Amino acid sequence: MPRIVLEHVTKCFDKFVAVDDLSLVIEDRDFITLLGPSGCGKTTTLRMIAGLETPTKGKITIGDTVVFDSESGIDISPAKRDIGFLFQNYALWPHMTVYDNIAFGLENLKWSKGDIDRRVHEMMAMLKIEQFEKRYPSELSGGQQQRVAIARTLAPSPKVLFMDEPLSNLDAKLRLEMRSELKRLHVDTDSTFVYVTHDQMEAMALATKICLMNKGILQQYAPPLEVYDRPANLFVADFVGNPTMNFLGISPRRISQSSVAFTMLGHELVFSSKEAIPDSDDAVIGIRPEFIKLDEGPFSGVVYTTLPSGMETTVKIKVGDDMVTAVAFGSVDYSHSLDMPFDIIGDGILLFDRKSGDMIAEGMIQQA
Repeated sequence: MPRIVLEHVTKCFDKFVAVDDLSLVIEDRDFITLLGPSGCGKTTTLRMIAGLETPTKGKITIGDTVVFDSESGIDISPAKRDIGFLFQNYALWPHMTVYDNIAFGLENLKWSKGDIDRRVHEMMAMLKIEQFEKRYPSELSGGQQQRVAIARTLAPSPKVLFMDEPLSNLDAKLRLEMRSELKRLHVDTDSTFVYVTHDQMEAMALATKICLMNKGILQQYAPPLEVYDRPANLFVADFVGNPTMNFLGISPRRISQSSVAFTMLGHELVFSSKEAIPDSDDAVIGIRPEFIKLDEGPFSGVVYTTLPSGMETTVKIKVGDDMVTAVAFGSVDYSHSLDMPFDIIGDGILLFDRKSGDMIAEGMIQQA
């Protein structure tokens, strides 16, 4: 399987910059998710790697082959890049059976009938669709059609599999099941997967690395838990996580190289880090909801609203002019307007510089 390298890739549509100076390395056997809001450039990036979109400038290498280079005039066609592309609508031939749909690409590649038959049955067994061999797409459920589309895409053994929001047409339960299937399939095929989604939970669940983009610019490229625990900036912190992170503005006063004092939620507090804290006179404290411990502690507010889901309950607490979101694990609920004491725990509290938006320190909060 190949390594994919993007070097200073830019794509412009007239005056609109869809992807801006993107440099990225996708390692062999990675499962990369291109994540971000609508219009951020993730699908354009995928299509440029696949050869379905021509970059304005930059260089793209797949394995040992340069497939695009604006300076050298190289632009290898999609058919010669040895990749598979799974579209959002599956694009199955309605007049062909499951067997014929999977075999179609192999026939175009002039495989022998014996090799085609062996490969089709191998793919159907892998995707657990052998019983649908003689059915037509209209006779299959959405999840079954999805499996056929994956089998057809994988049949020619492409070096890389590209997927553009392939689960977006499925209902919530089926999406969850297919996420598990895709993750297992990635291990079974030992392939490189590049996957576009706007669903941050999907990206977290599937990826070995997340490439998070906004307005055509790469915001962070890291493993999912690193993106969650140590977001590079306020945009990443706000985009990843459900419920979203709490953001509280502060004016820090330096105490030492690795600690600052500030007023927040009606208390004088100290933020301490294991590393030196850069200077900032206008900052934002970021607290994940799971770091808010309910029912005890020095802070106090009033329950504004609750969202119980069985496994956990999201609780919004109004503290003066601020709103704090917490998560209570287990089958619990709270009455509206209930006085609620709480504490801020853990050493994963984040400090952001408001002007740049960058995350500048990670640490813990204590009473002054």
